[in-house]
This record gives sequence, C-alpha cells and structure tokens, in this order.
Amino acid sequence: MKDALLSRVRAATAGLLSVGAGLAVGQVVAALRDPATSPVLAVGSAVIDRTPTPLKDWAIRQFGTNDKLVLLSSVTVAVLVVAIVSGLAARHRVGVGGAIQVAMLAVAGWAVLDRPFARYPDLIPTVAAGITSLLVLLALLWLDHQPTVRRLVRRGPVALGASGASRRDFVVASGVTATAAVVGFGGARRLTNSRSGVDVQIPTAAEPAAPLPRGLDRSVQGVTPLRTPNAKFYRVDTELTVPTLDASRWSLQIDGDVENPYEIDYSELLRQPLVERNITITCVSNEVGGGYAGGATWRGVLTKDLLSRARVVEPDRPDLQVLSTSFNGFTISTPLGALTDDRGAMLAIAMNDAPLPRTHGFPARLITPGLYGMLGCTKWVTRLTVTTYADKKAYWTERGWTTKGEIKPTARIDVPRSFASVQSGRVLIGGTAWAQRRGVVRVQVSIDDGRWHDATMGPDVNVDYWRQWFYAWNSTDKGTHNVRARVIYGDHEVQTAKRAGVFPSGSSGIEERSFVVR
Repeated sequence: MKDALLSRVRAATAGLLSVGAGLAVGQVVAALRDPATSPVLAVGSAVIDRTPTPLKDWAIRQFGTNDKLVLLSSVTVAVLVVAIVSGLAARHRVGVGGAIQVAMLAVAGWAVLDRPFARYPDLIPTVAAGITSLLVLLALLWLDHQPTVRRLVRRGPVALGASGASRRDFVVASGVTATAAVVGFGGARRLTNSRSGVDVQIPTAAEPAAPLPRGLDRSVQGVTPLRTPNAKFYRVDTELTVPTLDASRWSLQIDGDVENPYEIDYSELLRQPLVERNITITCVSNEVGGGYAGGATWRGVLTKDLLSRARVVEPDRPDLQVLSTSFNGFTISTPLGALTDDRGAMLAIAMNDAPLPRTHGFPARLITPGLYGMLGCTKWVTRLTVTTYADKKAYWTERGWTTKGEIKPTARIDVPRSFASVQSGRVLIGGTAWAQRRGVVRVQVSIDDGRWHDATMGPDVNVDYWRQWFYAWNSTDKGTHNVRARVIYGDHEVQTAKRAGVFPSGSSGIEERSFVVR
C-alpha cells in the first residue's frame, strides 16, 4: 500500500514538473520572440475574450488592477492540475498521459492562432513547451522505473531491480527540473522587463499646455495629487503582459470611408505639429468613489488633423464612427465627431513630459476628452478606420456596452478613508471631482444626512480636468459619522443621486462613506 502510494506521488510529481519545465521553456522562447505568444498568456487572453461581461465586472470590483494576476494564476493552477492527472495516467498507460499533454498543447496552440494577426511561427513557444514537457515526463518516469515507460523503450541502462538508486536519481532529477523551471520563469521575466523601457526623444509641443498650478494635495493630506504620476496612473486593458512594440517598425494606417487613405510611421509622426493638453481620463469600470481615473499632461497630434488629411467622404453623417485597432486586433469604437471637433482629441505619444510608457500604450494611443476609455483611449493603436456602426462592431460593443459613453460627472471622497478613526475637532474632508466637457463649478458636502455645504475648491485647470476640493468640519460628537459629496457642474447642474452600476454606460450615484470620531 505504501509503495503504491509513493509510486502515485512520484508519477504525479513527474507530470507536474514536466509541464512546469515545458511552460518555462515556452516562456523563455516567447520572451525572445514576442511575449504575447506565450502559451499561458494566449490561453488567458482567450479566456478573457470569452468571459461574460458580468463576471468581468465582478473580477474588476473584487480584485481591481490585480484581476489579470488572478486570472493568470487561475489558468496556471488549472494547467498544473491537469499536469498531475497526466502523470498519474502515464503511470498506467504512458500513451494516455502523453495524450493529455498533447491535448493541452493543442488548446494552447489554438489560443495562439486565434489571436488577430497571428502567424504560424507564433506557435514556436507552444511547440517548444510541448516537446519539453513530453521529454521530461518520459525521463522522470524512466528514472522512477515505471513499467509503462520501460515497456515503451524496452531496455534501459539501469536495471529494474536497482530501485534505491533509481529513486535517488528520480529525486535528483526532480530537483534539477524544478530549479531549471524556476530559473527559466525568472529569466523570461527579466528578458521581458529588459524590453519595457522606452528610449526615444519626443519633440517639444508647438502648442504647450499651461503649467499646472499648485494643488490642494500639498496642504490637505490624502487628497489625490493634481497630476497623477505615470507610475501610479491606473491601468485597465485586456493585455496580460505589457506589449513591447518597436517604434521603428510601428505605423498608423488611416483608411475606410475616406478619399485619401494613408499610412504614417513613427518618425513622420514626430515631425507633425505637436500639441499638449491637460486631460483627465476615466475608465467605464470605475465604480462610484473608485480609483480608475487620472489626470495627466498629454502630448501628441490632434486626431482632427490626421483625419482631415484623409478627407472623410461624408463627415456629417451621424452614424459614422472611427474604429481604432490595437496592434493585436483589439478594437474600440469612437464617434467620428469626438475625434474631429474642438475638444482636442489626440494621438498621444508623450505623458507628463516623458515618452508614453509601454504600460500606457507606447508608441501611440488615443486620448479623447469626455469619453470613457473604452470609447476613446485605444492603447498601442495601429489603425483608424472610418466606418459606420452598422458595418463594424468594436470589442466592447459586441459585449453589450454603450457606443455613447460620455463620462458622468462625479465627486470622489479621498479622505477620510472608509471607517478611518479621526481626532475630534477640525476634521478635513477632501477629494477630487470631474465633469469632463462641462467643467466642475463646485462640490458640496453633507454630514450625517444634513444640509449641503459648499467645499473649498482647488485650482480650475480646464473643463476636461478634475478639481480638488476640501471641507473643514468641526466635529463635537464622538462616534460614527457619515459624509456625502456631490459635484455641481456645467450650467450649475447637480450630480444625479440615481445609483447605476458600471454596465453598460458607467456608474452614477452619490458617494457616501463612514468614519469614526474619537
């Protein structure tokens, strides 16, 4: 009984380590070629594309920007469980164990080729992973003297009776395999990270943005900075690894219902008249009070100039959209008018006085003031196609999200944090508010469902940029209190109190949080 149990444990270990080693080799080969062709990432991307929208929303609410890590971890765990099963199956019939691993290889290969613009050479990392896992499985089962492998090969250099030596060999080989897999994953990560830097010089803007004034964050601790640093800017997209596009090979194609389709490369783009704008962008997945919003200084080329050169055939048609395509075929739908009116939508190549980071779309991305990111902020963009909503549907449109997507005005409370404990006396309540395209007029605060009080406002940068605010409350009663905040915007319109979830057109409602006065 004990020997049988140990034999099953060793077989399961052989399956686990063989697939682990194969995945490590696949990661290294993918890092050398294209990280997106990693079999694990390809399967993860396929899962993302086929996950129902409510489940995606739940994942974002629960895990925030760690949702991709949770997904990859789940895929990896599932693969390793199947790997264990393959080892146990191979203990009795090596062909069955091998077939299970080949089936995993086939799923990964399908996921790789299912990506838009995929080519057959993209299968190289997956094939390398599969060959490695099968060879390691056979080698470990051989060292463990599994009869199925012995019968397969018929005779080997080690006698069947030398069980003690074989088990030591198995343990040593297992340790070496595990170490090699860990080193492989670490090396692949280092290779990928080494390509994440951006070494380009961005020309100064012909129309520079006005310098940002001093923000309230310098005097009210905890309030979001007026300008969000690049490293802390929110990231929400469908990519499981940061794309490493080569600017020298990048180009933007503009086509569709235009008289003059053309293509512009990165060097020509840098020679265009550049503009700078201070713009706050927001993700449609941002819950009331959420952190998926950021303000930055963007530099790039106005999209209305790019589209003017292409000469749209019927620019006044209300059903026209610009279908922007990312490097991997991901698409976003933007109303044509939003990219050609006076709001200053741009193809951005710089962010906060630095080249656009790879995590935020290098070499170029769209920035469209007033629209949620899913409708106007395509990262790693390579194509702009003028077409109709009836002819082409974008990624999110196919999943039931809106094609309008104007950002809803909101006031967010940054301090005090939910259920924070504060000292009685003068309590500073502060945060940020935005109402893109309409402008923040003021913010009002209500304590314990009482009357609304005007907050002290921070600098007014422009209608497309958020504003900081704070309210000083003199607390006298100890215990739990609640605070609400709302924004007054545009022509003195009041933020709606009607609650709505993020699907299909963004959340709404008044943020409310509780804190304790001690």
